[in-house]
Amino acid sequence: MKTRSAISIFPIAIITLALVVSASPQNKAQDQTQKQSPASEKDEGVPGTVEGLVRDIACPMQNKRASATEFNLDCALECAKAGSPLIILTKAGLIYTPMSDSMPDKSQRDRLMPFVGKYVKATGVVYEREGAHAIVIKEITEMKDVHLITDAK
Repeated sequence: MKTRSAISIFPIAIITLALVVSASPQNKAQDQTQKQSPASEKDEGVPGTVEGLVRDIACPMQNKRASATEFNLDCALECAKAGSPLIILTKAGLIYTPMSDSMPDKSQRDRLMPFVGKYVKATGVVYEREGAHAIVIKEITEMKDVHLITDAK
């Protein structure tokens, strides 16, 4: 009898755990992004501004210690020069992929290369889909007042 009741309770425990996990709130960074992007469920983007570090995508994906203000500049430059896709990494850890405002999409690489390793303010149209973030950059400027630690390994 004891074995039977334990087995019958097991599926209930799994269902309860699944409900708790699915009902848990998202982290603050995701909540802030959703507030900035109310049209994220529509096809159109929304006007917005993204502040962050222009760099290659590989290191922040593989090395979670690399942040928007503490990173290895030599590595970021080397990866960018080798052709790694360029992104904007925010202080909250969100990754924004720059894209063009046309279809077919055109590379933004030439426009971003001068900003690799620099903290920028990019203004334009922001898109969000299923956790992915992108921006069509209308204007981009370096934010020289942000302190960067660029020798982190």
